[in-house]
Amino acid sequence: MVSVVAMGIAEKRSPVVFPRHQKVLLQLGENIKLACKRRKLTQTRIAERTGLSRMTIRKIEQGDASVAIGHYVSVLAVLGLVDDLLGVARDDELGRKLQDIELLRKKGE
Repeated sequence: MVSVVAMGIAEKRSPVVFPRHQKVLLQLGENIKLACKRRKLTQTRIAERTGLSRMTIRKIEQGDASVAIGHYVSVLAVLGLVDDLLGVARDDELGRKLQDIELLRKKGE
C-alpha cells in the first residue's frame, strides 16, 4: 500500500495557535474586513483580484490561522496595505536588549 505522503500528497495540518495569539488573528481579520468595506470591495471582488476563492477570503476576514500568510498578503496588496507588514518586528526591542546584555558581558570579560 502506498502512503499518502509517498504519493506527494501531504496531510494538511492546521497550526497550533494559542488563544492569546488567536485574538491577534481575529483582530487582523476584522481590520481586513473593515478595510474592504470602506473601499466598497465585496468578497467576490477581492476573490477576483487575488485569484483566491470566496471561502478563503471569508476565512481571512475571520482571522483563520489555517490560511497561508501569502494569501493574507495578496488581500492586503489589493487593499493597498501590504507595506503595513514591513513594520512587523522592525523595532525589536527585546532583541536589542538581549544583544546589549551580551555585548556588555563580553566587554567585562
